[in-house]
Amino acid sequence: MSNQEVVVLSVGGVRFVTRASTLQQFPESRLARMLNDDGWEFKLVNGEFFVDRDGTLFSYIMDFLRTLQVSLPTDFSDYQRLQREAEFYGLYPLADLLSQEHLLKPRLEILEVRFSLQEMQAFFRIFGSCSTTVETLAEQITVFTGQQSGWSWNSPFPPQKPLVPLPLERPSHHDMVFQCGTDYSAGDQLVARYVSIKPDNRKLINGTNVLGLLLDTLLKDGFRLISTRTVSSEEKVECYSFERMKRPAGLTVTVNQTPGSSGVAQAKRSHVQKGK
Repeated sequence: MSNQEVVVLSVGGVRFVTRASTLQQFPESRLARMLNDDGWEFKLVNGEFFVDRDGTLFSYIMDFLRTLQVSLPTDFSDYQRLQREAEFYGLYPLADLLSQEHLLKPRLEILEVRFSLQEMQAFFRIFGSCSTTVETLAEQITVFTGQQSGWSWNSPFPPQKPLVPLPLERPSHHDMVFQCGTDYSAGDQLVARYVSIKPDNRKLINGTNVLGLLLDTLLKDGFRLISTRTVSSEEKVECYSFERMKRPAGLTVTVNQTPGSSGVAQAKRSHVQKGK
């Protein structure tokens, strides 16, 4: 059979259409042998190969053959069943990866936002269990500062004067600190700090508005608000806790196709997927 020929499979009643070359990624697998009339488990019925196996799980088998990557949904739980299917088809590189279940399972990610108002200033501290997420969020947030005169806390737009961006405070890889609002510096100059959060282009000075935009940004990024509490009633510190299931980066198999080999080589992390 030509490796460019279209092959139709009916697996447990689910129909799949692919190329012969896709099924021949691993020459010693049952699917490759099937094309050479060496697969007694499979029957050719009306031009389609009938396979009496789980059709839903076979969709992950096909995805692996097409991409050489294991990337499963965040709610996937049938690791042992899928490993058993991979072993049935003779796809031992896939079975080996599935045996490393801890590398494939999504992880719960926690993020906490602390917010406090003190006179005309608002203070923010963000802590996250995943340093990559905190780093990405830090790239979205910019604080601008400038000396102003006669500008009030509730003004929605900054005056037409150049503002200077300030670096965020990063006490560690897992947290960041910033503030907005107005304060008097030495010489009775009014110092204003504005916050911008991408992709929103506004520069906000009101702490409550910044908090609202920050929370909305986290919700759009897949986080779920799980609790709100007051940490310190005297200092008026509010804490917002979020969580989300973070999808791991896919595991990729590098196939070393040599004559007579099963195509097994090594697995490595793929960075195609970011953060979710």
